[in-house]
Amino acid sequence: MGDFTTDTRVLIVASIAIIVGTASVAAAVALINLIRLATNIAYFGRFSLADVGPSQSPFGLWVVLIPVAGSLLIGLIARYGSEKIRGHGIPEAIEAILLGQSKLSLKVAILKPLSSAIAIGTGGPFGAEGPIIMTGGAIGSLIAQMLPVSDNERKTLLVAGAAAGMTAVFGTPIAAIMLAVELLLFEWSPRSFIPVAVAAIVAGVERSLLHMPSPLFAFDGSVAVSVLQLGGWVLIGVMAGLLSGILTQMVYACEDGFLKLPIHWMWWPLLGGLVVGLGGLVDPRALGVGYDNIASMLEGNTLAQAALLLLVVKAIIWSVALGSGTSGGVLAPLLIMGGAMGAALSGFLPQAPSGFWPLLAMAATMGGTMRSPLTATFFAVELTGNTHVLLPLIAACGAAHLTTVLLMKRSILTEKIARRGHHIVREYRIDPFALRRVNEVMTTPVESVPASMTLHAAAAFLTSPQATHPSFPVVDASNHVLGVIDPPAILRWRRAGKHRKTPLGELLAGAKITLAYPDEYLESLADRLSLVNVAHLPVVSRSDNRLIGYIGWKDLMRVRAKLQMEDRHRTSIFRKAPASRTAPAGSVAPAPPTRAIMDTTRIVDKS
Repeated sequence: MGDFTTDTRVLIVASIAIIVGTASVAAAVALINLIRLATNIAYFGRFSLADVGPSQSPFGLWVVLIPVAGSLLIGLIARYGSEKIRGHGIPEAIEAILLGQSKLSLKVAILKPLSSAIAIGTGGPFGAEGPIIMTGGAIGSLIAQMLPVSDNERKTLLVAGAAAGMTAVFGTPIAAIMLAVELLLFEWSPRSFIPVAVAAIVAGVERSLLHMPSPLFAFDGSVAVSVLQLGGWVLIGVMAGLLSGILTQMVYACEDGFLKLPIHWMWWPLLGGLVVGLGGLVDPRALGVGYDNIASMLEGNTLAQAALLLLVVKAIIWSVALGSGTSGGVLAPLLIMGGAMGAALSGFLPQAPSGFWPLLAMAATMGGTMRSPLTATFFAVELTGNTHVLLPLIAACGAAHLTTVLLMKRSILTEKIARRGHHIVREYRIDPFALRRVNEVMTTPVESVPASMTLHAAAAFLTSPQATHPSFPVVDASNHVLGVIDPPAILRWRRAGKHRKTPLGELLAGAKITLAYPDEYLESLADRLSLVNVAHLPVVSRSDNRLIGYIGWKDLMRVRAKLQMEDRHRTSIFRKAPASRTAPAGSVAPAPPTRAIMDTTRIVDKS
């Protein structure tokens, strides 16, 4: 037995992941150029791929109508193209993984980046990461659907495409891999990790070959470690956690408000676009992806009052637009809103280099809102190219994560899935069946019946008050198991015309017996119980095949109940611990005496 169940099949999947990663990079580059093209057409009236923002538009007050027109197009695409383009992409990817056998359509792969480019290019306050995660995932799923792979391998390739897409946009391969582990894979094993890592690495290398900037937002500041600084790190994390809760509530409050409107959902993005346009008049910096805002805050060029205005306007137009069902990501907006909060609070926090507190607040807001603290920590490090802020980042992200976990049942990503009637648990634990052996939970002593018992006596016994459970092992004089009897077996024999005086040993002669052994793990036993479709199995010694125990589904369920009880049970050094009655792990319990049920043929006949 090894630590992992992964075999050489992972090499084939990893090879496919290279193709998926390359295709996702191409999709990411296409999406970035589509956003730039849409921005130039909408705000400057020209066909160009120049990297400009909506705030530089010469159209004056007419810019209010640009987000409205873009949102109208989104509504039409969603209505007559695919409804799956609505939203920010990551919940849809999770839903496809858990509920849709990791299958995404070609239509989604085409329409999602197109609709997102229109939404962001016409001023939508979104990021490109959600759409590219959805698009990269769709590419991985489509390639997998053309190949003879399993459902789990298709899921791995979907996530590999998502990780590669995120790496291509931001140049953050480690954060992309961590996002896969914390949010998308729903497992932690080499068979899934290796292909995802391969796709992200390939994307990182190809991104460099294309001379895409890295890091995106260089930051070289650092602070001395002290108790005062630690207090500031935790405080900014808690504030980011509270902001995460407020933003999540705002998004879904807006979504609930749109649900009450007496119009078709196709028109909701138009109303959201109108709010975006009006917000752009108040603060044009709130429109579009807003990478220039992130750079400005990290350089320390954003004043507290301007940061506060940006935070309020961005939060309002982002939550309304996202609640209206338009297409766009959440990551970049979270960075901007968190950074704005950090810039506004910098004057009340311990002395630090310009941009330090906005950086911590950015990462903590992302980590708290998405419930992915490790992803947020590595994301900030890779975005800035600064490993010196790793300790402050993990402290802030951990505090934000703790705050949101205690305050909210679900994150901004899983709330949407929960509203569709599906519950997701994001706590990953080792299967307790993989850690427990049969001898730790089997029933002893064993109630068995002798091989000399007749068919008639067995029928009478199974229907009498003496029968404490529905099935019993049949043993010979040496306590070797010949088989198991239960009411269905008795009925089969009677319908087959077997004589009522036939001994069970004769009826079970040559029967195939499925057995359990005391030193095997419950994981393999549960698989065998399901495979042979029985509720109980006799447990025999490996040395002499004598019956020593009995185990069934009920015993397996007690393992889960015991684990839950251990989670709830509190102990203290001042309390006397109860004596343990559990056998040491790996030990084999001594063979207990078996209690045979006497042959009741004569008693039954007399009665």
